[in-house]
Amino acid sequence: MNYELIIVGAGPAGISIAAEAVKSGIPTEKILVIEKGEAHSWSIRKFYPEQKLVTANYKGNAAVCRGTMCIDDISKNETLSYIDKKIEEYKLTVRYGEGVWKIHKENDTFTVLTDKSEYTAKVCALAIGIMGKPNKPDYTIPAPIRNRVTFDITSKPINGEHVLVVGGGDSASEYAQYLIQEGKKVIFSYRKNEFLRMNEINRESLLALEKREEIEILYSSNIDALNESDQQVEVVFKEKQYQPLKVDHVVLALGGSTPKNFLTLLGIEFNQEGPILSEGFETSVPGLFLIGDLSAGKRGGSIISAFNSSHTAMRKICDNYLNCEL
Repeated sequence: MNYELIIVGAGPAGISIAAEAVKSGIPTEKILVIEKGEAHSWSIRKFYPEQKLVTANYKGNAAVCRGTMCIDDISKNETLSYIDKKIEEYKLTVRYGEGVWKIHKENDTFTVLTDKSEYTAKVCALAIGIMGKPNKPDYTIPAPIRNRVTFDITSKPINGEHVLVVGGGDSASEYAQYLIQEGKKVIFSYRKNEFLRMNEINRESLLALEKREEIEILYSSNIDALNESDQQVEVVFKEKQYQPLKVDHVVLALGGSTPKNFLTLLGIEFNQEGPILSEGFETSVPGLFLIGDLSAGKRGGSIISAFNSSHTAMRKICDNYLNCEL
């Protein structure tokens, strides 16, 4: 099937660029969103605790909306409902449960191959996020304890009472909050002496849990080794002030990295900072755009920045590729 615009990923960035495309005058039947998950906004559904606010203001950046979609500080469910309504309002076609395994360009046409079908388009936008490949530690995870060490809180059951969460970003804080809600006893390990990467809400929530003695935070702690010990995980630290401790499960929230292999196979060029992007978040492949988390890079982003990146990309798409005006 032939489209004007194909979008890979149905998160906030993917849905918002589809909405921007409709607003710019592209017929809705000429826009396709492909999502490998069974619902939109996979990362919000998977990683956000139920009571967490989805914050418009992120890491001190003012929540200034530039495009069609915008939110204030609202709950997880309100955010999902908002995106539901936009999909309905703009009559967007989203194919769920369909994974993209290859994209190639010949002349001025992209061919997108999925595990179910094949599509063509003049322009492609990738909004697949950065959480698919978590950062790995520099120490070995022994085979006998691999079922007790995970990089998120949903891929495997978090069995046992005592859990160590390792990390210093928003995901680490959100995991800890969620596990405490589930009745776990949580210890938090962070390699620095203060939290610099969390947004204000996550930082204040974590510090409030510490003040109420609902969590123990090991500041300036670095893991040297993980060992098996009596059906538990023994955690050995590099710092002498921290004695080895035994826990039932370890969650390594060490951040995600851009799915570089997939992007490189598409012909996208990289530098030390990540994918090389020009004006409007266009890659080195003309007509192929990266939006949302992929365009934010190592700095990370927010839902507002995802919405805004979609608006910016759509302007470039209209100016250079499609017969539209935003």
